[in-house]
Amino acid sequence: MLNKPGPGGGNDLPPLTEYVDTLSGWASRRRGGVTLLILLAVLLLWLATGIYSVQPGEEGVVRTFGRFTSISTSGLNYRLPSPIQQVTIVDVSSIRRAEIGFRSSATQRQDILGEALMLTADENIVKVELLVQYRIANSRDFVFNVQIPEDVLLTSAEVALRDTVGKMTIDAVITEERARVQDQTRVILAQLMESYGTGIQITDVRLQGADPPEEVSDAFQEVVRALADKERLINESEAYQNDIVPRARGNKQKLIEEAEAFKQQRVLRATGDAERFLSILGAYRLAPEVTRERMHIEALEDVLQQVQLTLLDADAVGGQVLPFLPLKGLDGSVPPTSAPGTTDTPPQGE
Repeated sequence: MLNKPGPGGGNDLPPLTEYVDTLSGWASRRRGGVTLLILLAVLLLWLATGIYSVQPGEEGVVRTFGRFTSISTSGLNYRLPSPIQQVTIVDVSSIRRAEIGFRSSATQRQDILGEALMLTADENIVKVELLVQYRIANSRDFVFNVQIPEDVLLTSAEVALRDTVGKMTIDAVITEERARVQDQTRVILAQLMESYGTGIQITDVRLQGADPPEEVSDAFQEVVRALADKERLINESEAYQNDIVPRARGNKQKLIEEAEAFKQQRVLRATGDAERFLSILGAYRLAPEVTRERMHIEALEDVLQQVQLTLLDADAVGGQVLPFLPLKGLDGSVPPTSAPGTTDTPPQGE
C-alpha cells in the first residue's frame, strides 16, 4: 500500500521506500558485524589449536612448512597452527624392543621362519631368534632422516645377524660362542644405525634361541650332550691334575732336600774323619809307640762296648757249670746290642 500525498501537494509521512532503505542499511551493518565476530572467533579457535603439551620423557619436533624449526621440551608449548607449523611428539626415554625371527604378544608367540632360518659358514641351516632393545637418542634424525625407522631397524638387525652367523659354524652358534654372536651383531647393528642417521641407539642385543631345524634337532641334541660330557671329563681331569701335580712337586722337593741334607752330612763326616786322621797322623809321627798303643786301647774300648763279657774261673766251676747254665742275663741287666757282624754268643776268657 502506497502513501497518498496530503493536502497542499506534500506527503505527511516519509515514503515507504525510505523505511525499507533504512532497515536494509541497518541489517547490512548488523550482518557485517556478526560476520566479523564469527571470523574473529574462528581465527581465535584456529590460533588456539597451536597449543600442545609435551609429557616428561618426550620431545616435540616442530616443523614449519615441512622444514625443521626447533625441539620443544616437556610442558605446555605453542606452535603456529596447521598448515604453517606441525609438531611430532617422540618418546625419547622409553626402551623399545624389536624381535627378529619371532613375534610375541601378551597371549601368544609366533615364529617367523623367513627371518629365523639362516645359513652358517659350514653350510648348515640354523634357526636363530634375536631380541633388540633400543631407544630414541636423536628425535630430529628419527623424524626427518628415515621414513619408517622401525622397519629400517628390523631389516638392519636381520642383516647384522645374518652377517654374524654366516661367518661362524653351526656348533659355534648353538653351543660355544653364543655370546660372540650377540656382541658382533650389536656392533654391526649400531654401525648401520649410525650410518643411516636414524637417531636410534641400540641398548642391548639378546640371543633368544639358536637351534637346528626341527628335522635334525634330535641329532644335534646328541651332539650337544656329547660336548657337555667332553667338558665335564676335561674339568674332572684338570681337577685330578691340580691335585696330583702339586703333591708330586712337594714330594720331589722333599727328596731333593733330604738328598741335600744327606750330602751335607756325608761331606761333614768325611771332612771330620779326614781331619781326625791327619791329627792322628801328626801325633803318630811325633810318638809312634805311644800313639799305636793308644789306638789299640781305643779300638778295644769300642769293641768291648758292643759285647757282654763274662769271666769264669775254670777251677771254681770245674768245667761242669758253663755248658748248662744260661749265664747270659743272670745279673738281671740287659746285654748291650751286638755290633753289626757279631753274634749273640759272648766270648769266653780267663
